[in-house]
Order: sequence, then structure tokens, then C-alpha cells
Amino acid sequence: MGKQPVRMKAVVYALSPFQQKVMTGLWKDLPSKIHHKISENWLSATLLLAPLIGVHTYVKNYQEKEKLSHRY
Repeated sequence: MGKQPVRMKAVVYALSPFQQKVMTGLWKDLPSKIHHKISENWLSATLLLAPLIGVHTYVKNYQEKEKLSHRY
């Protein structure tokens, strides 16, 4: 018994160069979407950003004190 070749059909997906409106939904009404996401998740955003801003402020203050420490 020999192997017989089987013809397979291929499915090809393509975008027409005249109808490439793939990203338009992302930019449509963007400020409203951003406001909705922030107002929905304000607690999570606060809990994420507060420590990051605090650490950044502390490091900047520490570096400034190190630069000025030789003056005392």
C-alpha cells in the first residue's frame, strides 16, 4: 500500500489596500475611553502610582542631598 497525495485547500486572509481601516476603532472617541477607564479603576491606579511617585520623589531628594553634602 503506497501513500497517495492528498490535495489540501489553503485559506488565505488578506486586507484590501483600499479598505485598511483596522485601527480606526482604536482612535475613535479616545478621550472618552481614557476617562472611562480611569474613573472605573481609580483605586487600582492610585495604589499603583502612589508608591512609584513616592519612591521617585525620595530618590530625587536623596540625590540632591548627596550633591549638597560637601557644603556643610
